[in-house]
Amino acid sequence: MKVRIKYSKTGPLKFISHLDVMRYFQKAIRRAELDIKYSTGMSPHQIISFAAPMPLMMESVGEYCDAEFESVTTSDDIIERFNNVGSPFIKMIDIVELPDDAINSMAAVTASDYLVTLTDKGIAFYKNHFQLDDSEILEKVSQAIEDLKGEDSINVLKKTKKSEVVTDIKPLIYDMNFRDNGIYMLLATGSHENIKPENVLTALCDKFGTEYDRFMYNVLRLETYFGDKKTGFKPLSEAGNRF
Repeated sequence: MKVRIKYSKTGPLKFISHLDVMRYFQKAIRRAELDIKYSTGMSPHQIISFAAPMPLMMESVGEYCDAEFESVTTSDDIIERFNNVGSPFIKMIDIVELPDDAINSMAAVTASDYLVTLTDKGIAFYKNHFQLDDSEILEKVSQAIEDLKGEDSINVLKKTKKSEVVTDIKPLIYDMNFRDNGIYMLLATGSHENIKPENVLTALCDKFGTEYDRFMYNVLRLETYFGDKKTGFKPLSEAGNRF
């Protein structure tokens, strides 16, 4: 049985790597005595794969992984058993059964949305640097968003492990606005087209005449999606059904 798991990663666990998250799931699944399927061969391993893993320093309430189980009980029972044996900062939120022809989450993901807010360090910096109070900071951020959206192109330096290239990221920003005292952004995510919130924040900092500092912003991933702009984006969990 193929399943898709939605989970959150919050609090201090934003400082652990994706490899650590993978190890956590393997151990938590064993502790919860879930009947996951193992590969065959000399070195059997749990059949589980993750979609669009987050970089360090980011929290999320919309992470996903796919797995295969030999047998299952119910969605509610599996969620409860997993959460009872693990950390309060990694929680299984949902689990659905996938059809046999479902595209795996890593290949299916096309977009993610985020809410970015200022840390205490960020608030202090903008207050001191621009001599602004709290409400004026929020107004300045809101205006910078509108200014950036009005640009014909948004060129930033994208860095990978192998190269650095200047890229126009505007076509990859599907939505961006000021919301809940923060910056909401819906961005292209996946193997074909992909940008990170830090790319957008770098462009916004250019508007402010400052440099991007990752410790000045809290980044929360809200959801991970499949689909496209024409047909609409849907959460990855909607590819399956609860059981």
